[in-house]
Amino acid sequence: MSIRMNEPAVTNPSSVTPQSSSASSTQDGSAADAQPSNVAKPSLRVLSPAEIAHNEAAKGTDVDSQGIPNVRGALAADPPLHPTEEFLAELKRESDALESATPQEILKWAADRFAPKFTMATAFGPEGMTILHMLSTIAPETPVFNLETGYQFKETLELRERVKERYGIEVQYKYPDTTVEEFEAEHGGPLYKTDPNRCCFERKLRVLHRAASGWHAWASAIRRDQSEDRAKAPIVGWDKKFQLVKISPLANWTKKDVWSLIFKENIPYNPLHDQGYPSIGCQACTRPVQLGEDERAGRWSGFQKTECGLHTSD
Repeated sequence: MSIRMNEPAVTNPSSVTPQSSSASSTQDGSAADAQPSNVAKPSLRVLSPAEIAHNEAAKGTDVDSQGIPNVRGALAADPPLHPTEEFLAELKRESDALESATPQEILKWAADRFAPKFTMATAFGPEGMTILHMLSTIAPETPVFNLETGYQFKETLELRERVKERYGIEVQYKYPDTTVEEFEAEHGGPLYKTDPNRCCFERKLRVLHRAASGWHAWASAIRRDQSEDRAKAPIVGWDKKFQLVKISPLANWTKKDVWSLIFKENIPYNPLHDQGYPSIGCQACTRPVQLGEDERAGRWSGFQKTECGLHTSD
């Protein structure tokens, strides 16, 4: 509990017992240790979590106003990797040079350049499955993790076992601090119904900040043609949000490219894709798309939201 001095007390006045006159006076009837009435007396007030985080950030401590560590990602690695002007220029040159490379060539470059501090996050989508397939021969020792929000489809979770059986890669689950039951009790019900941005932040972004800490680079499975937010994604760039190098080997690929490889190599995929779900996230926030709709139209339907926040700059 955090306490602040010299603030109005929140104690119920009716629960305070007044001092007796004998305790506040001397034997000759004069006031003991009399103080001017306009002098403020110390009192205690319990701070809210938001106030605590804000005050910690204002003091320049190790977290920002949302409780996210200021030193994170590659900055928290051993040794740390800093986005100096020279390093950012290097990433730009490498990204430009890899524009015409195959995803396999990009992944090999990433593993050669950043392993053993190179990792991958996957949601087991078709793009992620193709990258896992490639990594199984290029760099099978690459650590891979999944953000297990507690709301994922069982079909998604079952893919983890299929990946292990097929490739020998065991995807590690990264969990939020609370269970779904605890989280919903804390917020008076499912937060995804009223504030999906906050739900994604607490169940995914906050978890990824922890999971990304200590790595130099991570692979993402985004394609530029998926959404406006992803259209300008470089092959290689500095991820300001998570403070590490972000590598997108499929940036120049299309949906057709992805599925062509899946069918050619018999790569495992989520059976929900055969039921009208081109993009799959948490169960409560994902629906099948209708004919002619964008492939991400089924995500957070009814809200002005198409991204969970992992791949946006803000």
